[in-house]
Parts: sequence; C-alpha cells; structure tokens
Amino acid sequence: MTKRVMVGDVAIGAGAPVSIQSMTNTDTRDHVATSEQIKRLSEAGADIVRFSVYDAECVQAIDKIKKTTDVPLVADIHFDYRLAIDSIKHGIDKIRFNPGNIGDAANVKKLVAAAKERNVPIRIGVNGGSLEKELLAKYGKPTPEAMVESAMGHIRILQNENYDNVVVSLKASNVKDTVAAYTLMHQKSDLPLHVGVTEAGHGESALVKSSIGIGTLLLSGIGDTIRVSMTGDPVREIEAAKLILASVGLKNSGVEIVSCPTCGRTPVDLEPIVLYVKKALSDIKQSMKVAVMGCVVNGPGEAREADIGIAFGKGSAAVFKGGEMLFTAPTEEAIERLIAEARMMARVLT
Repeated sequence: MTKRVMVGDVAIGAGAPVSIQSMTNTDTRDHVATSEQIKRLSEAGADIVRFSVYDAECVQAIDKIKKTTDVPLVADIHFDYRLAIDSIKHGIDKIRFNPGNIGDAANVKKLVAAAKERNVPIRIGVNGGSLEKELLAKYGKPTPEAMVESAMGHIRILQNENYDNVVVSLKASNVKDTVAAYTLMHQKSDLPLHVGVTEAGHGESALVKSSIGIGTLLLSGIGDTIRVSMTGDPVREIEAAKLILASVGLKNSGVEIVSCPTCGRTPVDLEPIVLYVKKALSDIKQSMKVAVMGCVVNGPGEAREADIGIAFGKGSAAVFKGGEMLFTAPTEEAIERLIAEARMMARVLT
C-alpha cells in the first residue's frame, strides 16, 4: 500500500478513494474566469484542481481564487522554482513541478524547505517529452526505465532533505510506455501515484487512450489519483474520469446504462431511446444499473441482471425489475413506465 499524502482535506494514497483531478485552461491571471472554471469542475466532480503559475501575476491571483472555492488547488510550475516558493507562501495546497526543467538540485532544495515549513505536498511530474538530457543520452529516448530513473533521482533529493510528502507521476503520450513506467515505479516505491496519459488528444481518441492506460493500471491496483488529459473543455475530463472509475468498480456512477449495439433483429430505433432514458435519469445520484436492450435474444437476460431494464419486441416491450418481469406494455408506454419505476427506486435508495 502506498503512503498517504494530504492535499488540503483530500487524501491521496494508503487506501483512500481514488481522487479525480483536472487542470484549468484559463489564463490564471484572470482570477474571475479561473474561479468560474474551477466551480464548474467542482460541480462536475473534481476533487482537486490544478492551474498554471507562470509569472508573479499568477501568484497574486492565488489568494483571490482560493476565496471562491473549497477545492484543494495545485500550482503547476515550470522553469522557475521561485514561483513555487511564492505560491506556497500564498496558500497553495500542492506544488507540481517537472524535474527536467526546474533547475539544479540546489533550487529543488530551496523549494523543499518552503514546502516543509507549511507541510505542502509536492508532485514530481515526470513527462516523457521533457526528460533530462543525460537520461535521453543514456537511453536514447524517453523509455519507461528513463522516466523511472528520473523520478527516483528527484525523490532521493527530497528524501535527503527528510521530505517524503510526495506524489509521483510518470506520463507519456504512448499508452504502453505509460503503463510500463507506472508498473515499474510501483515496484520501486511506496509513494502515491498520480496516474494519467499525457497529451492523449481530443475526443474519442483521448478517451480511448486514457481508458486503456488508466483502467489497466487501476485494475492492477496501481494509482491513487487520476487525471484524464483531453483537449478542450476540462469538464469533459471529469466526466471521463468518473466513467473510468465506475467501469473498474471504484466509484458510484449514478445511473449506469447498459445497452446493446443493435443488429438486424432490433425492432426499434434504440439509440434515441437510450439517450432519452439517460437524460431522464441523469439527476439520479444513487448507484443504479439500467438495461435498455433492443431485442428478445439477449435483452431479457441483461434486463434481469440489471436493477431495472427493458427489452423490446415488435410494438411492445417487457420491463424487468430485481430479476423478475414487472410488466409488458406498448413501446412508448413501457419506456415512460421504466423511467417512472427507476425514479421510484432512486427515492427508496435515498
């Protein structure tokens, strides 16, 4: 089991629930826009939010942003360790820096001293795209072994300063290398791991890469906090992260819709029905599995296995609840009664 690190009031590691992170894409100096985006991320389910701190104006914005949210905040620092120290002085909850571009060991030691004074955790963020030159020369490219060696080197610097309030990430844009790097790191260290696939891309491509990479690691018992990297609105990262955690059994997903891919036997246009049911039940927070199945082949079986489900036939549908058939009714009526029954179940579970 990994060690526990506290980021504000959120625990990472030592068996704590896997937390969800994201990063703002606003100009941090615009504290109003940044605060508004953090609010949206928090409402979507973010446990921790990170933002870039790249100059003194960003540091000054920290105080104003912190007044608008209770979500723990992480300052993302590159190149200038002094910005990290100043961020700590302004009350940031955690620092993330990249060992490859923060400067020499003396700079890291100064940062550690500031972090120790206020008990602020540090995430060592190793990225395949910004490894130290000597490691690239040694390995020829950013291999998993090179990434782990980079992380271990910087961990030693922190440990030499008697500081182990540390989280580690080892991200590559290549899923296979990412999984290999985290697996190797997990074998070498008990520090908590921030898991993600960096520069995963946009839309479905990013979701597939992150699902495979993060999901593989979580199913192997590796990973204490996650960030799904997606180009665009960061709220989509939170939605994707929740789906990944629910899919591997680590988070209550609210309503989980199970539906078939459809085939020539399907007597209804299933996709709009699925979307309609999903929207109608989207506000339910209780964990519930709802099957929306297109025909009588696999439909009744899947519907029985769900908390509640529907299987369509020609002109009618059967609704199942708790493993038993509840009723049959004409198609449109059955859909509405399915939704009503699901909402009644949610009220009982409250």
